[in-house]
Amino acid sequence: MKLSDFDFDLPEGRIATRPARPRSSAKLLVAVNGGIADHIVRDLPQILRPGDRLVLNDTKVIPARLTGTRSRATTSGDGVAKIEVTLLEPQADGSWAALAKPLRKLRMGEEVVFSDHLSAEVAALAEGQVLLRFNLTGEDFDAALAEAGAMPLPPYIERLRAPDAADREDYQTVWARQPGAVAAPTASLHFDAPLLAALKEASVQFTHVTLHVGAGTFLPVKVDDVTTHKMHAERGEITAEAAAQINATRAAGGRVIPVGTTALRLIESAAAKDGTLQAWQGETDIFIYPGYRFRITDGLMTNFHLPKSTLLMLVSALMGQDRIRDIYDHAINHDYRFFSYGDASLLIPAP
Repeated sequence: MKLSDFDFDLPEGRIATRPARPRSSAKLLVAVNGGIADHIVRDLPQILRPGDRLVLNDTKVIPARLTGTRSRATTSGDGVAKIEVTLLEPQADGSWAALAKPLRKLRMGEEVVFSDHLSAEVAALAEGQVLLRFNLTGEDFDAALAEAGAMPLPPYIERLRAPDAADREDYQTVWARQPGAVAAPTASLHFDAPLLAALKEASVQFTHVTLHVGAGTFLPVKVDDVTTHKMHAERGEITAEAAAQINATRAAGGRVIPVGTTALRLIESAAAKDGTLQAWQGETDIFIYPGYRFRITDGLMTNFHLPKSTLLMLVSALMGQDRIRDIYDHAINHDYRFFSYGDASLLIPAP
């Protein structure tokens, strides 16, 4: 299975740099029973069945992008360097793994100042990353980070524009409650309060799980044989209540439909061979590509993904490679907007 099998041409103008307003006014491609239909996300209550269960990722994106300065005594007196940092994940000792550029301008023990209240010591340098030990912890750190940080927009958006104040709300789901992600579960960005109320009225059910999306979601696949690609691990949790809800839906004949590839990857990581779930907590590096046998997923709501990406491989595993090519051709030919702030699809594979 070659990387080139998952390539396609996308005009740059199709990359959405802002979300639809209101959220639920985004376009929705519905692929079911071999057909393709064009809808709007707010049509979901009429498309889904009573008893269907949407699995929602309740991770909360932190303002993980920081800009600071490193000062160093030099003979010329000019030892100041601008350092850009993207936080990746907290460590057991309270420090943070992060990306920094230019990494070559940092040394062990140096301090990077991000604001009047927030600074960090370089605790380690290894494998293209930096370990930062901040001067604050707990709620004090959260408050200082909220003040100094910016939302970590995907690189394909940042190439077109800089993050701004609007992204604080736009790049966060309306049900976000567990801080820790450095990327949003973007299919969930299409939901707003009126849509959730309409879905509830239509007897569509909801279950919240948590997968803290890492920066690894944007890492390119660099191997030609995609089966040898190694995924970046991400932290997640499924509570006993969430597992029981999903098991009850399956037992009643309802469909389990994750909203976003992150929720799908989490429940597939935790599912037993018979498709049942138990409470689960840990890290997952599950890589889903064609040939994977889904244990619990009956469908998927997701955005349109990058060429040659692991997420395109995942939807190809769910729907079949030829079917996904047809779906993406339709999306391109019918002016769908792509990637994190783009439009959505509802993918229901043939039984």
